[in-house]
Amino acid sequence: MGICVESRPMSELAFVFAGFSVGLVVGLTGVGGGSLMTPILIFFYGIKPYLAVGTDLLFAAVTKAGGTINLARQRLVPWRVVAQLCAGSIPAALVTLWVLHQVGPASPAVQSVMTHTLGVALLLTAAAMLYKAARGKVLPRSLPTTEIDKATHARHWSLPVLFGAVIGTLVTLTSVGAGAIGVSVLLLLFPLLPLPRIVAADIAYAVPLTLVAGLGHASLGSVDWPLLGKLLAGSLPGIWLGTRLMRHTPERLVRSLLSLLLAYAGTKLIAF
Repeated sequence: MGICVESRPMSELAFVFAGFSVGLVVGLTGVGGGSLMTPILIFFYGIKPYLAVGTDLLFAAVTKAGGTINLARQRLVPWRVVAQLCAGSIPAALVTLWVLHQVGPASPAVQSVMTHTLGVALLLTAAAMLYKAARGKVLPRSLPTTEIDKATHARHWSLPVLFGAVIGTLVTLTSVGAGAIGVSVLLLLFPLLPLPRIVAADIAYAVPLTLVAGLGHASLGSVDWPLLGKLLAGSLPGIWLGTRLMRHTPERLVRSLLSLLLAYAGTKLIAF
């Protein structure tokens, strides 16, 4: 089940450019996959919310896999943190998919829940990003190797699992949450972890989560495959470039602008 891409008014190059732009932002900040792409698909391309969510989940999985490979080569991914979050998020994603299988993703009730939950998620994401940009403390860009192990231990072992489960449910339902909300959670749970490693953990743990959720949506017919290919053609070079430039980006400026954009999109979705 899908929508014919050629029938949309925008050229194929516009889809590639949209993918590149979102991939670049994800690589720079760890934010922007579902937060930006899903509203773009709904508002600019007129795609049904359930198709936008399903397509964006697989878009995020492949895009962030490309970013994770680049970050892993730079030895920035804290794998212990990734494993703890996945322990909560993947089971939660599977339970949410089971519920969607029972009620049907295209039913009007589910469409309404998806749209309004997506709007709330975007507003929460915008608030988290704006707070981080305006009031968040400046994290170190690096730590001595001897201190990295200590920085990857949460205040309590159960907290990453619990927050992972919440994010897993939200991401499976709306495709939003693994970005700014995930970064905000990581900042709270791992306050000693340098920012590049926070972003790397956020990108890396989203890969298995969005892959599981995306394949589950694909089994429901909730993925537009032709559109997905065009978005990925732009996003993979975009996230590669973004992860290379991450250490040099003006973080507060980028996050402030993104938070305003997401607040606007969230407000429109709630009133949708």
